[in-house]
Amino acid sequence: MSGSRPVTACRACGGRLGLEFCDLGAMAVANSYVPPERAAAPDPAFPLRCMVCEDCRLVQLDTVVDERGIFSDYAYLSSMSSTWLDHAARFCAAMVARLGLGPASFVVEVASNDGYLLRNFVAAGIPCLGVEPAANVAAIAQAAGIPTEARFFGRAAARDILAARGTADLVVANNVLAHVPDLDDFIGGLALLAGARGVVSIEAPHLVALVDGVQFDTIYHEHYAYWSLLAMEAALARHGLRVFEVERLPTHGGSLRVLASAAAQPVGAGLLDVRAEEAARGLSADAFYRGFGPRVRAVLDGLRAWLADARAGGRRVCAYGAAAKGNTLLNAARVTAADILAVADRSPEKQGRLLPGSRIPVVSPEALLALAPDDILILPWNIEAEVTRQLRGAGHRGRLAVAVPAMRVQDRLA
Repeated sequence: MSGSRPVTACRACGGRLGLEFCDLGAMAVANSYVPPERAAAPDPAFPLRCMVCEDCRLVQLDTVVDERGIFSDYAYLSSMSSTWLDHAARFCAAMVARLGLGPASFVVEVASNDGYLLRNFVAAGIPCLGVEPAANVAAIAQAAGIPTEARFFGRAAARDILAARGTADLVVANNVLAHVPDLDDFIGGLALLAGARGVVSIEAPHLVALVDGVQFDTIYHEHYAYWSLLAMEAALARHGLRVFEVERLPTHGGSLRVLASAAAQPVGAGLLDVRAEEAARGLSADAFYRGFGPRVRAVLDGLRAWLADARAGGRRVCAYGAAAKGNTLLNAARVTAADILAVADRSPEKQGRLLPGSRIPVVSPEALLALAPDDILILPWNIEAEVTRQLRGAGHRGRLAVAVPAMRVQDRLA
């Protein structure tokens, strides 16, 4: 990482960051997996604290780590999760039907990763383009025949695409808005690319679900902001984009799919429903945001107590899923390789490396099971069912555990 900078005003509206939401202390960047040759070098650590804008109520980090250092060489591959591939396929089918997309249409996905979503539009014969900042990940998509440009997205990228291809009928920005440090440039680019008639689709974890599920482990340096509909509508409106429909999704522990356009559209029931929920929960006032920190500490205490009990009982503990959320959880709880022997992940990009901070080795699922663990802690709780099926199907008969929103242990099989 090349460094960090403090944030003294809201990155969306310029308002004052007056209320603390959650302080997880200083820790390593969650996706900065450590190669073996750097095992002896210390991890750079940066503050990880969320504040609330007094004006637009956007929850955001008050320290921004350089995004080019984080995202130019990225280790997360969306296609490693079958759950996520299924979600992407359903999204494509829904958008094709809703917008009447066909061979004369044009779809752009921002932060397109390894082409996991656009492959569906390619298969349907719909012209498309991915914009992916991580060159190593963009290369995977290109090799699979998915048109992809390796660059960061903003107004400059949007203008270049407009010059070459014209406006897009659909601009997809799913699970990327949290990763954007310069919101004005990014959302401005979305508005330019969609033009007067295109639709912008944004998926983002819902702040209400984060609070209700104590999902503090989704807070990490790669996520600069945590979105409510209240804050997102205001941010989009500043660039002439009006939200016209919202759909609730189960992904990432509870997300919103927000559809917006510069063109007037009928207001959907889903938008009115989420607006009403957020108003009833009081997202415009301070009380909603207070008290989250103590709930986080209770989760961390529960994990530490469980690991201490495992050590006392001589149990061999491993983990599954070298996801960023797992790194936040482990580092906030000050877990090390003395507590967890190894973590398995299907991504070859991560295998053979060490987790940042905790320095737990990342291995293949087969290598993990060869260690004969008594307990496996599932770190990506959002795909717990998928991981459970994989581990049980591969022969693990020991206990399975999840730490968020509280320790929950599935007993060993007879």
